Amino acid sequence: MKINKKHIKSLFLPLALGGLLTFTSCEGYLDVENPSTISQDAVFTSVGYANSAVTGIYNSLMGDDAYGSRVSTLYPNAADDFRIGGTYNPLDRRGISGFGVSPDNTELNRPFLQLYQGIERANIVIKNIQASNLYNNGTAAEQTTMHKLHGEALTLRAIFYHELIRNWGDVPAPFEPSSDQEDLYMTKTDQDEIYDRLLEDLALASELVPWKAESGDPSTRITKSAVKGLRARIALARGGYALRRDSRQMERRANYQQYYQIARQETLDIIESGRHSLHPDYEQVFKDLHMGANGGATNELIFEIGAFGGNSKTDSKLGYSNGLRIDRSSRYGQANGQLEAIPTYFYEFDSIADVRRDVTIAYFQVNKDDNKELTRLTQMRDGKFRKYWTSIDGTAQNLGINWPVIRYADVLLMFAEAENELNGPTAQAVSAYEQVRRRAYTGNEGRMGATPTDKQGFFDAIVHERLLEFGGEGIRRYDLYRWNLLTPAIAETRANLVALMNQEGRYTNVPLYVYYNPTPLVDTTVPAEVESFDFFGNSVANAMYTPVPATTPTGYTRVNWAAAVNADYVESFAVAFEPNKSELFPIYSGVLNQNYRLTQDYGY
Repeated sequence: MKINKKHIKSLFLPLALGGLLTFTSCEGYLDVENPSTISQDAVFTSVGYANSAVTGIYNSLMGDDAYGSRVSTLYPNAADDFRIGGTYNPLDRRGISGFGVSPDNTELNRPFLQLYQGIERANIVIKNIQASNLYNNGTAAEQTTMHKLHGEALTLRAIFYHELIRNWGDVPAPFEPSSDQEDLYMTKTDQDEIYDRLLEDLALASELVPWKAESGDPSTRITKSAVKGLRARIALARGGYALRRDSRQMERRANYQQYYQIARQETLDIIESGRHSLHPDYEQVFKDLHMGANGGATNELIFEIGAFGGNSKTDSKLGYSNGLRIDRSSRYGQANGQLEAIPTYFYEFDSIADVRRDVTIAYFQVNKDDNKELTRLTQMRDGKFRKYWTSIDGTAQNLGINWPVIRYADVLLMFAEAENELNGPTAQAVSAYEQVRRRAYTGNEGRMGATPTDKQGFFDAIVHERLLEFGGEGIRRYDLYRWNLLTPAIAETRANLVALMNQEGRYTNVPLYVYYNPTPLVDTTVPAEVESFDFFGNSVANAMYTPVPATTPTGYTRVNWAAAVNADYVESFAVAFEPNKSELFPIYSGVLNQNYRLTQDYGY
């Protein structure tokens, strides 16, 4: 969109937001003249142009510097499920997973700017769409559509702000276009104030945006369930712990329960709507992300961020930079698989019954001959994103895989958590929790175990269930943060790694080595993939949970298993973590230097 210069006070914003007052169109949403060639005023006199403007906000969600790579796979993965592999360096991406990222680390720069790009685009739409004649005086159909677009813009803005807050804490918070701001050198706003504004916005958005069945929109656009699910997530963050600028301590406000009430009601609304359910096949939920299945057969995928176009701006590198590793000479083409599972995470799952383990953790890679090769215990990858689940092969890095933001499983567990906090483990809370757990144990329900009946025990069960359910989906680190459990989780994981290294306690029977033969990739279902693997001992339960011979059986290849977890590995886990500092990122020094009122804070 071309903006008249008289409306712009500065294109070089102190937050480096300059040049963001343009809209881009999204494939499939624009049949008319490109709005980048018309004036801003004209955009909001047309429903079609206004829709394209909102699509421009959506575009800020995707790409290498947003949920196509860094925001989805780099920033969240530093907890007790996954991390970025490699040697710690505060100046690259491994500094993030090591909890010691430097303010000069360039990985902090462009995602920060792109999140503000999305906010600026949303601010322009929110202001202008409400002032438009169509919004206030159009036909009933025109007003309905314009109100819907308004609700989408409010929700998208909330997503960008939530991402900023949970990574950087208090941040500058413009809620109007930069052209309307008297002073662009903004100070930080307390996150509580921002969250309260977002919760109000989302309450309005939930009235403006229809249910998916009413709008006919795909699951890559905001619907009422998405608004309510996101409002619940933000309410739990607002009611949770956070690192505070003034005290430099993790604190939760005294009125936190009122936010749990919001989360309870919003998730209950979704549950009682009957519009979503768990997909009976856990694996298929993630295959649907690779196939554009529009939420899946049961609409478990409530909101996913769409990837398209085969480029670094509108597509994702999911399945290439994360996911299962594939040799470049394979018929599928290369996949790097930079995310590595923490070895102890494998042993959090039931040894034979929990179907989520083999979907979530890929303990094999594909070699040049298209055969499965067992990885070391320290080199397992996240298995929910697999290049061979797409129709794209060769050298392509952009695979068109969508990113999941809200799943119905998350709604159920958020409800269970909020209900337990307010009323204890009621029958409703237990039912929601057990729906998620029962799917994981399909066919082996007898191994689910008893659900705790006390408040603390039930909360602990939810904490563990969320670990098992959402591995690799960018949720765990932020859960631990809002619960104020990140510090104890790191300490516990380090202690568990020591016990695993020494084959002590619960890890006594974990073998030092696993023996296998390379076998052809089946590429049908995960259970079939595992069943076809030639392990010494014939099954994962025997090969990876019970002692094996110290010498390699004839005809088999040996891979270090517990033997791969050594003192160097243990030391490298969360190597630079400092409580009451490392929970948040520093602001990139280049951004800081552009605004003399912006402070670093949090001990950086």
